[in-house]
Amino acid sequence: MKYKEIYDHGVRELTEAGIEEAALDARLLLEYICHTDRNALLVHGEREVEEDERSRYFKEIARRKSHVPLQYITGEQDFMGLTFEVNEHVLIPRQDTEILVEEVMRYLHDGMDVLDMCTGSGCILLSLLHYSNRCRGVGVDISEKALAVAERNGIRLQKEETRQYQFLQSDLFKKVEGYFDIIVSNPPYIPSGVIPELMEEVRDYEPLAALDGKTDGLFFYRKIASQAGCYLRGGGYLFFEIGCEQAEAVKNIMTEEGYRDVVTVRDFAGLDRVVYGWKQG
Repeated sequence: MKYKEIYDHGVRELTEAGIEEAALDARLLLEYICHTDRNALLVHGEREVEEDERSRYFKEIARRKSHVPLQYITGEQDFMGLTFEVNEHVLIPRQDTEILVEEVMRYLHDGMDVLDMCTGSGCILLSLLHYSNRCRGVGVDISEKALAVAERNGIRLQKEETRQYQFLQSDLFKKVEGYFDIIVSNPPYIPSGVIPELMEEVRDYEPLAALDGKTDGLFFYRKIASQAGCYLRGGGYLFFEIGCEQAEAVKNIMTEEGYRDVVTVRDFAGLDRVVYGWKQG
């Protein structure tokens, strides 16, 4: 079969399975299998595809039809201009979270110390370190398997001689030591009762522990905000990514815990996405 024929087959299969971006996913999977780029479909659509590549493509199309996320099939996701390894033990980095990173970068100066709570793949912490100078970071997660992914991402993205980070297995702040200028977190924030309503790719494949924010979705905001002040230097900032309907609740939690000038930042869709404030030492 020719390259274009195989692509068309993939589009039909994914469309029939109800995959939202069937054409895009079919193309990305084909590029992943054949080690090609987007130009191949236009320029080399008539080339014959080797049998082993064709067989593997059909196999991965079948996985995508069952709603396995594309990123878990390819094992990668781009975030902040960097490529991160991902698997079923970590949330897939999303463009919404880039808003959080970009907002933190406005306050991140050379030589600062950063704590990333619920680090997952490490995408937030490693992006901040990549785009700053001489900053140091700690990424915390309760999941040993998630931290293994973060460690591999650190190795691939940070030169050994300039690495200024560590990943720590801890139930929130239990094993954290030291003080930080910035604490940032994208915690689990989906109310438990809403999880069954999520799209299959999220509900059935992404790690539940990284999604479930307990009864009202605010459990981890309360826990982190109440403890973070003990680890912030005077004037240090706490940044949260939030669900689009949680801004007022999270602002109230932070204000009650003594954070000042608490503000909300919206994403490109106009939805509330980040809440942050600073605390006096």
